[in-house]
Amino acid sequence: MSITEKTVDFAVGGLVRARGREWVVLPDTTPEFLLLQPLGGGPDDVVGVFPDEGVEPATFPVPAADDLGDAASTELLRTALRVGFQSSAGPFRSLAGISVSPRNYQYVPLMMALRQDTVRLVIADDVGIGKTIEAGLIAAELLAQGSVKRMAVLCSPALAEQWQRELREKFGIDAALVLTSTVKGLERGLMLNESLFDRYPHVIVSTDFIKSDRRRHEFVLRCPELVIVDEAHNSVAGSAAGQQSRHQRYELLKSLAADESRHLILTTATPHSGDETAFANLVGLCHPDLAAVDLSSSAGRTLLARHFVQRRRADIRHYLDEDTPFPRDRETRDVPYTLSPAYKDLFEDVLTYAREQVRDSVSGARSRVRWWSALALLRAMASSPRAAVATLGTRASNADVTNAAEVDALGRAGVLDSADDETLEGLDMTPGALVHQPEELEATSGEAERRRLSAFARRAAELEGVDQDRKLAMVIGQVKQLLADGFAPIVFCRFIHTAEYIGEHLATALSGKRGADVNVGVVTGLLPPAERARRVQELVDMPGRHVLVATDCLSEGVNLQEAFSAVLHYDLAWNPTRHEQREGRVDRFGQRKDVVRALTLYGEDNGIDEIVLEVLIRKHRAIAKATGVAVPVPGNGDGLIDALAEGLLLRNRHAEQLTIDLDLDQRTIDFDAAWQSAAEKEKASRTRFAQHTIKPDEVVTEVTEIREALGAHGDLEQFLVHTLRALGSTVTQVDDGFTAVLGTLPLGLRHSLPVGVHDPLLFRAEPPAGRGEAVIARTDPTVQAIGRYVLESALDRAVPERDRPARRAGVMRSDAVQTRTTLLLVRFRFQLALPTPDGVHSQVAEDARVLAFEGAPGSAVWLSDERAEVLLSANPSGNVPADAARLAAERVLDGLPELTPYLEHVADEHADRLLGAHRRARLGAGAVRRGLSVTAQRPVDVLSLQVLLPAVGSNA
Repeated sequence: MSITEKTVDFAVGGLVRARGREWVVLPDTTPEFLLLQPLGGGPDDVVGVFPDEGVEPATFPVPAADDLGDAASTELLRTALRVGFQSSAGPFRSLAGISVSPRNYQYVPLMMALRQDTVRLVIADDVGIGKTIEAGLIAAELLAQGSVKRMAVLCSPALAEQWQRELREKFGIDAALVLTSTVKGLERGLMLNESLFDRYPHVIVSTDFIKSDRRRHEFVLRCPELVIVDEAHNSVAGSAAGQQSRHQRYELLKSLAADESRHLILTTATPHSGDETAFANLVGLCHPDLAAVDLSSSAGRTLLARHFVQRRRADIRHYLDEDTPFPRDRETRDVPYTLSPAYKDLFEDVLTYAREQVRDSVSGARSRVRWWSALALLRAMASSPRAAVATLGTRASNADVTNAAEVDALGRAGVLDSADDETLEGLDMTPGALVHQPEELEATSGEAERRRLSAFARRAAELEGVDQDRKLAMVIGQVKQLLADGFAPIVFCRFIHTAEYIGEHLATALSGKRGADVNVGVVTGLLPPAERARRVQELVDMPGRHVLVATDCLSEGVNLQEAFSAVLHYDLAWNPTRHEQREGRVDRFGQRKDVVRALTLYGEDNGIDEIVLEVLIRKHRAIAKATGVAVPVPGNGDGLIDALAEGLLLRNRHAEQLTIDLDLDQRTIDFDAAWQSAAEKEKASRTRFAQHTIKPDEVVTEVTEIREALGAHGDLEQFLVHTLRALGSTVTQVDDGFTAVLGTLPLGLRHSLPVGVHDPLLFRAEPPAGRGEAVIARTDPTVQAIGRYVLESALDRAVPERDRPARRAGVMRSDAVQTRTTLLLVRFRFQLALPTPDGVHSQVAEDARVLAFEGAPGSAVWLSDERAEVLLSANPSGNVPADAARLAAERVLDGLPELTPYLEHVADEHADRLLGAHRRARLGAGAVRRGLSVTAQRPVDVLSLQVLLPAVGSNA
């Protein structure tokens, strides 16, 4: 027989035997070369085999009557089989290979995406709902289906490592970081004319790095088929002036969107924010008509609904009989403090100096340098003595800039906490207040000024400590109270020097007898992002309570809700969006506390804190409470801050007089009106564009089938505990999972466990797992090794009985049946033909099902799936002698051939049901009409049988 003739029998999805075991034939097999995957194996186990290496068609061996187990064996084997599934047979192919259990509402963006031939979607859910998981689900699914081969995430460099970690740990996607600090290493070793985007299929890219003309051209030319844009509102130009950085990012996105075949997912919690132009530009990236269509019209809303999903917490707190725990309330309180006499005197003297600098300065760029340097000095003085010392001796970063517009851009970024600055990197550096270098002062300002500044620095240094720094004393007291009330606080500071100063004094204050179990950690922008995450994890892993002191390098996009429950704003931000970002680190999904707390310290007599608090922070809260939405300050509040600064520095106004002036200032009235209008527009947009295209009952249908096919988290934990104990391990329940002793496990299992696991091994209920630990998830390597061992040992009669926790046959008596009833665990194999942009892509999938019938195989009366599931948990009511049990099993096994027609009929029905699910998932997409099919492979594999006999003395 020729090779070609021989391989005709080797259909995709068929079973063959080679190298002493059974394999499944994979797509892309050719007559000359077979691609094979072992039963229960994954992509890493795929091998290539020549047909003349002894490859033969195979059938799965049936159970043996003399290898009987107990009543739990069927369910153990079933769960082990599910663990081995690398992809589901249903329309969501990726869900078997991810380690996160999505909430019901998180399937909605995925279902919307599958209904588009080219995915163009804005995910605009509220902060803390889980947009990263929603975007990751879509990415994992497109990759699993073969619709895309490569993907890119555009984000802030501060969030790049977090995106990398989330994709790797939750979705099994390994992505390379393309940052300023990594690009040289990635480009090293590239072939001639090879781009790093060709070499690395999955990348996470800094938007600001890639937006430059040279990098943008290369990226657009070699860009992956799928692009996810994080915090997309920062990359969309609006109607406001001074958005050059946004304009560059927007031009990049427009270039990417111009390719109609490119999948584009945009995530943002603030899609509208009152700027109609920015919103139109954002949704226009999904469909060109959305940039110009009247979105208040029925046609406009219908088109937008295909590409835009936005839910508030209230929308999904209870969704499809599933409660999602968000904090019920956020307690906010403003805590005032006053300066000590010595601090007050220094502050007044420095304020006088700042006024002299801005009044006496020349025109042009030098004038703007002095303006921003004066404001930076006042902010540092209000922050901490240590920040003041650093500022007094540091040259302004823009001192050499000769362009006034550029000076203003640098000054605003460094002083005004600009909310639309895409990256927080470097913004926590203590700003410089000197226009000249200290050694230049004698020639330019005279010996008197040099002595004056040096005296300021010495006086500031003497103010360190609770005796002179009442703000420091206040934060120590507030942190102690938060700890006493059961909160784990994060103290947010504006500057690195302040954070280090606060961290030192808090550590000392909390190290007494009562606070001996309190650990204090400090994280600032001096650390690279990966080190920041490591420092936070180290702090959390310490026994006892913990306090984190951080700058705004941790205020955006970082998940801290699992370990912290309160935020203390040590330094008042000059933009309320920054406050919202800080508090959003703890007030989000996954926060275990029902109520979180947010405290804001402010100085009553430092000249400007109370005014910023009143006209910005409190107004932001009031508008959010009244409208139900939080929107950024119009224009980032620059105009109002300019008015505040002008009154303080140029008009020599004190806080009280300045507040009176502002109440009568038309700029303030106009500002309030614009802010209120922006909030009302955002509120209206959320109502108008609420997601109604995916009906709840559609989600119920698909989610139910997914969970039935893959099993629940509780089933998996029970399987692990039962298996490990059956194999001689000692299992101990702990708060976040359980521990298991490995030393007593069979040698074959120990050798298959990942290298470096601890003994005893901690199985965590939820990710992430620490080094040497495991997670109770199907995709965890340790869990997969255990599942594979259970399945393979059940099939291998050479393994000693004591080392086989699951058996393929069992017989028991039970009160749950009135006549002889048989449970069959069967495995279906399917060949899927899935449409992709490159044509139809063939894949192989497996599914498991429990079937039940009454009577003998020749006259079987088949029971419903619901009844079969109930019988799985039937309890034994009496012993069955070994000979009788073997005889009962043999009667069923001898009659298995008579069941073949029905099993194949069920397989075909199951394939039809799966095809219907695939079609529903792609409703409205042209792909449905281009070759989608699901074909069941024969024969059906019978993995195990369980015979239930009526209890002795029953009426049967």
